[in-house]
Amino acid sequence: MPTPKKGARLGGSPAHQKLILSNLATQLIEHRALTTTEAKAKLLQPYFEKLVTKAKRGDMHARRTVAKKITSKDAVYMLFDEIVPAMDSERQGGYTRLIRVGNRKGDNAPLMRIELVMEKVEKKAVVKAAEKTAAKAAEAPKAEEPTVEEPTEEASAEDTAAEEK
Repeated sequence: MPTPKKGARLGGSPAHQKLILSNLATQLIEHRALTTTEAKAKLLQPYFEKLVTKAKRGDMHARRTVAKKITSKDAVYMLFDEIVPAMDSERQGGYTRLIRVGNRKGDNAPLMRIELVMEKVEKKAVVKAAEKTAAKAAEAPKAEEPTVEEPTEEASAEDTAAEEK
C-alpha cells in the first residue's frame, strides 16, 4: 500500500485531492491559463507536467493513462491533438509557468497564475558561445605538445640549498 502524502491535503481526503487536481488540470487544458491559490498551483504543476510528458508519446496507452486522470474526453483530445503538437518538441519539461498575482480580496489567500509555456526553447547566449568555442577547438589541428625541460644540476643544487635553510 502506498504511503500517503505527508502534511495537509487540499480538500481533506486523498480522493478529494485527486478530484481537485483532475479538475484543475482539465481547466488548465481548456483555458491554457488558470488563477488559483498558491498551494493548489504548486501541487498542480508537477501533476500536469507528467500528463504532458505522457501525451508527448502520443500512443494509445499514453492516451488511456491520461484519460484515467482527466475524465473529460474533450480535454484529453485537446491535450493530445492541439496542445502537445503546438509545443516545442525540444522542450524537455517546464511546460507550465507559475506567476504570483497577489492576494485574494476576501480571505487574503496568496494567488498564482499557472499557464502553459508554448514558446520555442532558446539557448542562452553563454551556451551558444560555449558551443562555438567547442566547435572551433574540435576543428583546429592539435599543436605540438610543449616539451618539459629537465632541471639542470645547478638548479637542483639551488633548490636543495633553499630547502635546508
